Amino acid sequence: MTAKQTSPQMTRRRFLQGVGRAAAFPLLVSPAVLGRAGSVPPNSRIVLGNIGHGHRATAILPHFMRFKEIQVRGVADCRRDRLLAGKAQVDGFYKNKDCLIFDDFRELLARPDFDAVFLATGNRWHGMGSILAAKAGKDIYSEKPVTLTLAEGRELVNAVQRNGAVYQAGHQRRSVDSYRFMAEVVRRGMIGRVHTVIMQVWEGPAIGYQAPSPVPKGFNYDMWLGQTPWRPFCWAHVNAWQYFWDTAEGVLTDMGCHYTDLMQFTFGTDDTGPVEYEGWAVFPEDAYSETPIRAEVRCRYPNGVVGVLQQRGAFGERFIRFVGDEGWIQVDDETNRVTASPASILRWRTIGTKSWADTGGHIADWLHAIRHRTRPAAHVEAAHRAISICQISNLCLRLGRKLRWDPKTESFLDDPEANRMRARARRAPWHA
Repeated sequence: MTAKQTSPQMTRRRFLQGVGRAAAFPLLVSPAVLGRAGSVPPNSRIVLGNIGHGHRATAILPHFMRFKEIQVRGVADCRRDRLLAGKAQVDGFYKNKDCLIFDDFRELLARPDFDAVFLATGNRWHGMGSILAAKAGKDIYSEKPVTLTLAEGRELVNAVQRNGAVYQAGHQRRSVDSYRFMAEVVRRGMIGRVHTVIMQVWEGPAIGYQAPSPVPKGFNYDMWLGQTPWRPFCWAHVNAWQYFWDTAEGVLTDMGCHYTDLMQFTFGTDDTGPVEYEGWAVFPEDAYSETPIRAEVRCRYPNGVVGVLQQRGAFGERFIRFVGDEGWIQVDDETNRVTASPASILRWRTIGTKSWADTGGHIADWLHAIRHRTRPAAHVEAAHRAISICQISNLCLRLGRKLRWDPKTESFLDDPEANRMRARARRAPWHA
């Protein structure tokens, strides 16, 4: 998983050329794809629908709309307030009233005039929505975490591949200069043989109990729940769905998948993963929420490299660090700051200001893949394997024991209980 030592004759130009070759998205992209060209004929545009218009969609849609090759034409959401807010945002950008609205996203998928979808729902809908979109013949850009369960992940991969969809996961750090530089440093052996990857996310909250309340007018709560078990409506659950097992899996998964994805990307293990998991967690007591407050899981690859997924500290203290026998390199997610030992490694990095918050490069990569029907940077198999690491980590914590995993069969060794937890029953009528 590590590269040979950098040659003493390595030049800055050769190093940067290597970074370019290692990047998953193309270096040479047409001005039109990058959104910098003049007018684009309407019949050559990719007509995009947005499914789920919450906080994430509000922030990301402008990155899509600045590409002249994309025409956002519809928004789907089960909440009337968000549906109207989405239409207002799209119409405001294009200065017209053309944005269509759908309170059931299946109506959007059924329309042949939509080419692709951007899924920015809650986690419970990412996998199911993407599977249905692939079966409807749409290309897909889905926010992470991409699935709820291990079984749904393999189901997603199969649906995308069988239907020829171009799928990009919202693991945009693959398209950010700081993380690509870190990956190249590791691959070239500039910190020696890597033995540990430390990935730190922030502590989770303990959400207090709240009495059920009537479902607000204009809120299709049954659609909001989707495949997850029914429970009485209350805003504590709706506003903090990330911290309940039915609808998500907590910070360890919600943010952790970005770092496990970077670990996989750097090692070139997008079709496999670690084989052993062991850890501990502090779960909330006397609280409504269910997912860990603090935790640590150590996962081991077959060659002995260990990934340490830590949940602790504040939001601004998140980072990923690769540690080798001759040094280390780290990217701080909040600031995009790169540090390393020896510090001389940093002289190989070009000056860049792009951070994870700028998804433009990741969208450009997706557009290029759509035009050429190729595999984008955060393709479906890679996304599935990255989230699998987090899902297995959570199962390890919930079961309170070490787990052994076979990446080829995607099953646990000698653990029937863990194997049963790879999938969940879906609430009727939802099935893919």
